[in-house]
Amino acid sequence: ERSKMGSNSADTDDDEILGGDGYSLQQLFSKRNTSCFAYTYDDIIILPGHIYNFPSAKVFEFNPSMTIPLDNYISRNVKIKVPLLSSPMDTVTEHEMAIGMALQGAIGIIHYNMTIEEQANEVRLTKKYKNGFITDPACLSPEDTVAAVDQLKAKHGYSGIPITANGKIGSLLVGIVTSRDVDFVSDRSVKLKDVMTTDLFTAPEGVSLSEANEMMRQSKKGKLPVVNPAGEIVALISRTDIKKSMEFPDASKDKNKQLLVGAAISTRPNDRDRCKALVEAGVDVIVIDSSQGDSIYQIDMIKHIKSSYPSVDLIGGNVVTAKQAYHLIQAGVDGIRIGMGSGSICTTQEVCAVGRAQATAIYNVTRIARQFGVPCIADGGISSSGHIVKALCVGASAVMCGSLLAGTEEAPGEYFFQDGIRLKKYRGMGSIEAMSKGSEKRYFATGAVVKVAQGVSGSVADKGSLRQYLPYIIQGVKQGLIDVGASSLQELYQLCAEGRLKFEFRSPAAQREGAVHSLHTYDK
Repeated sequence: ERSKMGSNSADTDDDEILGGDGYSLQQLFSKRNTSCFAYTYDDIIILPGHIYNFPSAKVFEFNPSMTIPLDNYISRNVKIKVPLLSSPMDTVTEHEMAIGMALQGAIGIIHYNMTIEEQANEVRLTKKYKNGFITDPACLSPEDTVAAVDQLKAKHGYSGIPITANGKIGSLLVGIVTSRDVDFVSDRSVKLKDVMTTDLFTAPEGVSLSEANEMMRQSKKGKLPVVNPAGEIVALISRTDIKKSMEFPDASKDKNKQLLVGAAISTRPNDRDRCKALVEAGVDVIVIDSSQGDSIYQIDMIKHIKSSYPSVDLIGGNVVTAKQAYHLIQAGVDGIRIGMGSGSICTTQEVCAVGRAQATAIYNVTRIARQFGVPCIADGGISSSGHIVKALCVGASAVMCGSLLAGTEEAPGEYFFQDGIRLKKYRGMGSIEAMSKGSEKRYFATGAVVKVAQGVSGSVADKGSLRQYLPYIIQGVKQGLIDVGASSLQELYQLCAEGRLKFEFRSPAAQREGAVHSLHTYDK
């Protein structure tokens, strides 16, 4: 048959070895195949595998993605259920994003473009959060009017407002106002002391969520204030929030059942004080944020942090070569960020002519990091769930996202409209705008007379809430694993290591073919 096909056995064997049905990861990135080229996510495609007998077959038949565990380590000791991190950018991650990520099983890294006290408070707000417990409810005083309730309802969407002696949380609770108290009040200038409910049903400080749920069931109340022995309100429990708490069984939590959160620092010496404040606030992982991570400044900071706070995991970076990674591993990091100039708002490769294509960078850095048991995070260039799957296949333990999460309700900033589209600001930490706020430390530009921008400022479309958006991303990643025949993230790594998962490079025409094409208009 071979002779009929016009090829000898040697040619046929070469064809089988070199990729008749694709190439292994090792073959794909070997010097013989890639010559001097470097590749990114869109340059490669994963060939489908065999979908076989997944665990929990009955569940799989109903919902395949339910049986695909994605849990993995982002550092030596920190493990999360969903291998996603939100980027430490001032238009991406503050406490609302960190809380939203942790509830979904991921983790947020709070940016440092703020004072030490402000960043430590962002960490505390995340750690204090209890799903179902509102720790900073809007309060009013007895001297406020019904119109103030209307304003809070318009802003927050609810009207169950605790009334305290001075109108602030932590003050003596004297009443509560709900829609029942104010709906039929025609004069909105009436003071709340004349309409508020003073016969209060409260819970003591320290009550558990299950106990609070039972108390609310018996009392048939929609809001349950939590007070300390002095009668001062410390939290508010909402029936609707208790219902929501059941939606997040995979939330990222520490041993004390508090949400996991990370925070970024720079390599400047005074950020040792920032690190101390963050550790005292309860941070779970510190990320040293630098565009070029292989520096004596970062190595000194790594050694200081690991000697001063050995129980806190430390992620170093950013790096794109094996040599860079080795230096940080030798210094003592627990995790590594990979990426330089690949973010959608980053111009480092264009301005400085330094960086590396992301897929090639991940493959080469993770090869050495794996030998030392150091997890690696792919940072930059992620614009879809397909890119996340590719990053994981190439060797990343987790993926850090900026633009993918910017524009969500939980991202910092206000929405605005432009050309009929609802937008939110998104900017690179290397943009002039961000550097003027303090991020020049990331680019070794502190004190420079002329600051060279390594990023841009722009805007992204509204993506809605993380509660709906992130499950969609996670589902796409799980579906990708199903299609390649992996029943878990760990099996995906095994398939890659054994050369059983096959890849190919794509031509520009193939990339166009693989995207939406030949339509006049379309909706996503």
